[in-house]
Amino acid sequence: MAVVSLVEVQELGCERGGRRIFRNLSFAVASGQTLSLEGPNGAGKTSVLRILSGLLPPLEGDIRVQMAAGYVVSDPEERGRLAGWIGHHDGVKGQLSVSENAQFFATLHGARVSVSSVLDRVGLSRIADLPAQYLSAGQRRRLGLARLILSDRPLWLLDEPLSSLDAAGRRLTAELIGQHCDDGGIAIVATHENLGLDATRFTLGQA
Repeated sequence: MAVVSLVEVQELGCERGGRRIFRNLSFAVASGQTLSLEGPNGAGKTSVLRILSGLLPPLEGDIRVQMAAGYVVSDPEERGRLAGWIGHHDGVKGQLSVSENAQFFATLHGARVSVSSVLDRVGLSRIADLPAQYLSAGQRRRLGLARLILSDRPLWLLDEPLSSLDAAGRRLTAELIGQHCDDGGIAIVATHENLGLDATRFTLGQA
C-alpha cells in the first residue's frame, strides 16, 4: 500500500444545483488518523468525500495529498486512485456470488491478500457461495468492507459506514478502520453516529 502522510484541505467551497453547500472548509488529517465529518443532513458531508475522491470538482479551494515518498498529489484523477470508498451505492453485482464479487474486486485492484481470508475477516465466509442478490443490507455492507480491504488504498473515504449494520457489524467496522490507521492509513468518515474510535471530529454547518 502506498503511504499518504497528510491530506490537507484549504478554503474548500462547494455548490450543487446553484446552491452553496459550504465555503471556507479547511482541515488536515495525517497518517494514522481518523477524521469524523459530522453535521446535519444537507451540510455537505457526502460532497466533501466526493470532492476528495475526485468525483466532484470543488467550486474553490485546494486539496493537497502529501505522500510519504516525498511528492504531492494534486491531480483529482491521481488522488482518486489513492482512495477506497464506501458509499450508498455498494457496487455489488447481484448475479455473482459473494465469493465471485470479492474475487472481482481482488482482480480489479491486484489484491495481495487471499479472498477467503478477507471474507472470513468480515464474517461472510459461511455464505461465500450465496448469490449477492439475496444478501441483506447489512451483509452487503460487509461485502463493501471486503472490497475496501482488497483495494489496499491508503485513504479511506467512508459515507455512513455504520448504516444497516447490527452491533457486531459496527464493532467490526470500527476495528477495520482502527487497523487501517494503525497500519499508517487515513480514514475520513462522514457520519451522524459515534464511530467508537479515537477520531478527530469536524462539524460542518449549513451554508
